[in-house]
Amino acid sequence: MCGRFAMDDTVNQMITEFVTATGRAPEEWQADWLATPIVRPTDQVPIMLKTLEDRADPSSPLLPRAALAQWWLTPPFSPTLRGKHATFNARSETVTQKPTFRGAVKHQRAVLPAIGYFETKKTSTTPVPHYINSPSGLLFFAGLYSWWQDPSLSQDDPTRWHLTTTMLTQAATGTLADIHDRMPVIVASDAIDDWLDPRTLGDENFVRATVAASAILSEQLHAEPQPRR
Repeated sequence: MCGRFAMDDTVNQMITEFVTATGRAPEEWQADWLATPIVRPTDQVPIMLKTLEDRADPSSPLLPRAALAQWWLTPPFSPTLRGKHATFNARSETVTQKPTFRGAVKHQRAVLPAIGYFETKKTSTTPVPHYINSPSGLLFFAGLYSWWQDPSLSQDDPTRWHLTTTMLTQAATGTLADIHDRMPVIVASDAIDDWLDPRTLGDENFVRATVAASAILSEQLHAEPQPRR
C-alpha cells in the first residue's frame, strides 16, 4: 500500500492550469498544503475532479475542480469521519465490490497529483525506504472522492461537509515488485479527462483497463533508496 507521497510547487502550478484552462477562475484555490510536502493518511491533499454543471442533465458541460480532501475516504453512510478501517488506499481488484468504494467509483473519480511516492523494501536485515518517481515529470494517481456530512451539525452549517479521497492500488509490476507487492494506479496525463468524466460508468471493465495502462506506465518509474531517519 502507498502511505506517503510527495508534492511541491509544480503540483500547484499544474492544478491551477487545469482549473483555468476553461477560462474559469481557480475557485479560491489555496496551496496551504505546500507547508507539508510529504503527506500521510488523514492529511489534506489536493485532488482534481470534474462535475456536471447541472447534475440532473447528463449532457450539461463538465466543470473542472481542484480541492483539498482528507486522504482517508469516508462514504456517506459512515457514522464517523474516520472509521477504524484504513481507507486511504482502495484495492483496484475489489473497488467495484466493496461498499465503502463501489458508489464512488461509478461516477466520483479523482486524480491525486504528486512528484513521487515512498515504499519500504522489507529484507531479512534492515527495511530500506525507497522514493519512486518518474523521470518525465509529475505522477497522477487514480483516486475516488466522497462527500461526508457531519450528522452532529445543522443542515445550514457549511462546515458539516467534508471532502474525502482515496488512492487506487494494484499489484506491483516489474522492478517495483522487488520493493513492495502493491503500487498506486497511475493515470497517463492524456487519460486524465477520461478517468475524471462522471458520465462514464466506473465499472469493472473500466477499472481493469486503467490498471492495465498503469502497468505499462510503471515501467518508466525510477526507485531510489533513501537514508533511514
